[in-house]
Amino acid sequence: MPAETVATAAKPADAKPADAKPGRIRRFLDSDIGWSFRKTPAAWISALVLTLLIVTAFLAPLIAAQNPYDLSQIFIDKAEIPPIWQEGGEWPFLLGTDPQGRDVLSAILYGSRISLIIGFSAVVVSMLIGVSVGLVAGFHGGRIDNLLMRLGDTVLSIPTLLMAILVSAVFRGLLPPELRDPFAAMVLVLAISLTNWVQYARTVRASTMVERRKEYVLAARIIRVPATRIMLWHILPNTLTPVMVAATLNLGLAILSEATLSFLGVGMPITQPSLGTLIRIGNQYLFSGSWWLVVFPSLQLGLIVLSVNLLGDWLRDALNPKLR
Repeated sequence: MPAETVATAAKPADAKPADAKPGRIRRFLDSDIGWSFRKTPAAWISALVLTLLIVTAFLAPLIAAQNPYDLSQIFIDKAEIPPIWQEGGEWPFLLGTDPQGRDVLSAILYGSRISLIIGFSAVVVSMLIGVSVGLVAGFHGGRIDNLLMRLGDTVLSIPTLLMAILVSAVFRGLLPPELRDPFAAMVLVLAISLTNWVQYARTVRASTMVERRKEYVLAARIIRVPATRIMLWHILPNTLTPVMVAATLNLGLAILSEATLSFLGVGMPITQPSLGTLIRIGNQYLFSGSWWLVVFPSLQLGLIVLSVNLLGDWLRDALNPKLR
């Protein structure tokens, strides 16, 4: 019998090839960050809670008792029903109803989806603006750097909330009245993004100023690689670690900013309530005994922001080489 046939017959049927690579999840769990994630209870508990909140928010049309945006599903005679464990509670209104007869749990699920979408979108837009400004300023330097950084200093000189209210009011004023409610989410994203891009710009600028003096950038310049390609394909990948940490930490701030603007009445309309809008509505009935209208949306908002902040703190420590 040939040697190859003997070797093949002796090889177990379920043996894996020597060059078989583990899956992505296994490689992540075996990496330094994966080990840190598994050994940090606050990280995986907050990740589990945040995943649950995101999944339930985006599956709201499937699991919610009613659609709070559909007037045909709202009944005025069911207004201000207390939670189901209190006297007077009714099924399926687990957390009670508001003065318009909307199920509070359904409104929280739909409102969480709006708050999360606005928060994620605001972080992405502000990150795109800040990374672009930081790359250009750090790579070119000189007058361009001074101009862009002084612009950032001007933005930082105005209180963030006041700046967001100003931007939101300007954009809402430019829109016709019939378009203000449909474009309310887009206006909020722009208002939050235009106040939060400076941190990304400063972080990327500092990293770019270090990277542009290294040999690989100098070699690329010598062979006349275009500046845009150098910035995007060579420098940018080496600046993404602090950007990702900043984005995770700023996600909670963006969600809080949206809730604050909506609470002040310059955010999402009452017909498309976010968590901030629900808190504003519930606050009006707090002292009349309908405590559930403000307590449960506030708890949902607090859980989302706390989970995001705990993940951001863990990621910052896990990616810090001085703490390894």
